[in-house]
Amino acid sequence: MKTPSAFIIGAAKKQDEVGSLDQVLLLESQLLQRGITPKHLVIEPLEADWHSPEKEHHFRSGCAPIEALAEAKRLIENGEAAVVISGEDHIRTGYSRENRLSKMAVYGQSYPLTQAYTDLARAFSDNHTITEQQFKEFSSALFENYQISFRNALSDTFTPELLPDLRWHKPITDLFRGVDCANPMVDFSGRLLLTRADIAEQLGVDKSQWLKVKAVGLSRLDGDGREFLTDISRYEHLQQAYQQACSEANIDFVQLFKGGDALLETYTCYPVVPMAFLLVSGLVEVLEDIPDFLAEHSITITGGMNLAKAAWNNPALNALVLMHHRLCDGPEKLGLIHGNGGLGYRQGVAIVERVDV
Repeated sequence: MKTPSAFIIGAAKKQDEVGSLDQVLLLESQLLQRGITPKHLVIEPLEADWHSPEKEHHFRSGCAPIEALAEAKRLIENGEAAVVISGEDHIRTGYSRENRLSKMAVYGQSYPLTQAYTDLARAFSDNHTITEQQFKEFSSALFENYQISFRNALSDTFTPELLPDLRWHKPITDLFRGVDCANPMVDFSGRLLLTRADIAEQLGVDKSQWLKVKAVGLSRLDGDGREFLTDISRYEHLQQAYQQACSEANIDFVQLFKGGDALLETYTCYPVVPMAFLLVSGLVEVLEDIPDFLAEHSITITGGMNLAKAAWNNPALNALVLMHHRLCDGPEKLGLIHGNGGLGYRQGVAIVERVDV
């Protein structure tokens, strides 16, 4: 008997009161009317204890949505009819400033994220013998690339006021400006519905709105934080996740992407992560090629976490929702979404494809 494929047939998000989850909730209610109760996978919010064990069907970190997608794919391939992936976090209105900052200090008050990012960037730069000045130049090129994607994603609704003001362009560490790091100060909720093909047909969802989960590659190191900086900075585990996904999907992503046939959403929490992705994926041969590559290719469809935001553990969920809309409504057929967990010890790469009607 043929293993069933997993299809994303509903994708919706709401951010700071803009948008609605109704499209997915309606499909879920239609499932319940047919006596089908979907399995529910949850992306945990900031308020969840970062250091506690993850409960079954709960996922935590920036890689969580990709890990949840891998689990949804596995469940459907093993006969589950439908799976819902949901994430909700009211970062802007749900926490006091003190509580929010305390919860975000996942490596302790004495080792803030900005310091961890800087230490990781230095280790990565040393690995590839690039200077501090080169790192900053590549970071600037990345932010310019995100801005173009952000404008394009919003198109008619874009206004300059949506861009970060001048204070965000000032350095906050030796290597980073405010605009270089993610700023998740939003209220976000997102929802994906995945089903088998027969269930999607029962629900009457037009095939043009089916997105096949072709492959998900996952890799993680034994631990996170300061003690694992050297291992993280090599990004061999990211390369492993990427190659696993491309092999399972049986694609040459570099060729498809450079040919304009695929979309990409790299994880942009801070510049070293997309730099590493571009390198280990083979999109660039050496880091020095990054500015020229970015002048030709958009590496996010959203504008990245820095501009499109999306709360705490949800950026890759936001990307999956928007990738569904872009692929179902646009000329490209294939999309790759990257997730980075913690300081980078968890890596995930998902490849999705529009179904030919």
